[in-house]
Amino acid sequence: MLIAQITDVHIGFDPDAKPEELNRTRFRATLDRLFAQPNPVDMLLVTGDITDRGDRESFARTAEMLSQCPFPVKALVGNHDTREELLHAFPDTATDENGFVQSAFVQEGLLVVMLDTLEPGRHGGAFCEKRRDWLAATLAKHEGTPAVIFMHHPPIVSGIEWMDPDPSEQWIANLASALEGRSDQVLAIHCGHLHRQIVGQFCGIPVSVTPSVAPLVSMDLRAISSDKPDSRPLITTEPPTYALHRWDGTSLVSHYERVSDWEVIANYGPHLQPMIREMEREKGTG
Repeated sequence: MLIAQITDVHIGFDPDAKPEELNRTRFRATLDRLFAQPNPVDMLLVTGDITDRGDRESFARTAEMLSQCPFPVKALVGNHDTREELLHAFPDTATDENGFVQSAFVQEGLLVVMLDTLEPGRHGGAFCEKRRDWLAATLAKHEGTPAVIFMHHPPIVSGIEWMDPDPSEQWIANLASALEGRSDQVLAIHCGHLHRQIVGQFCGIPVSVTPSVAPLVSMDLRAISSDKPDSRPLITTEPPTYALHRWDGTSLVSHYERVSDWEVIANYGPHLQPMIREMEREKGTG
């Protein structure tokens, strides 16, 4: 099974741009590449900040572009989104009993959990007691089933100071409480929000951040001060990225591809058969 992930599209950042908003151009290029790449996708998860302002028009534009997908699409909420407009644009989106945009399902033996980390008016993450209890109950209900979690906000400190949470924030403690003792069950946590590819660990579980579709955050790990603007780069036009998370029934492996122009310098023809045969022979599969 292949789960595609894109994140942080931010449609509506500059809606009046001519001939087209940069974020929409990058989104279209990402979808075109996802459709053209050779690996059959089973579903696409869009992990938050689908829009930049949470407005209905931006959600409608995004939903229209995603309607071209030949596979199911599931949307998660980010801090730039609104639950109400997301549910209007994607009416099949599941919510929990408290109205949070989070749900879980089992497919091909893998429990896929999607969490809601939105608190309106706040840039950083949120995960209240109700969401904590829902996650704990969901994992307990599927005891023994391998799980993967998707959420917008990473519960880790990356070193990009202006984007990072304070590790003592209550929402992080609530998430840790729900995940206590679950490092054998939860194989990975996949996030967005930070606009860069980042790998870390939380409660003994691997955490990965998929880079944004919208322009990326500059990789600058120096301390920053709101009192001293220093002209450092903050946002760059590095290419957008999508992820493919591959589940084979036993292990979960993630692949990332930047969406940009490149040249193929080798094709698999008869001249490369000896190399492939030798590799198969080494593995005992030839």
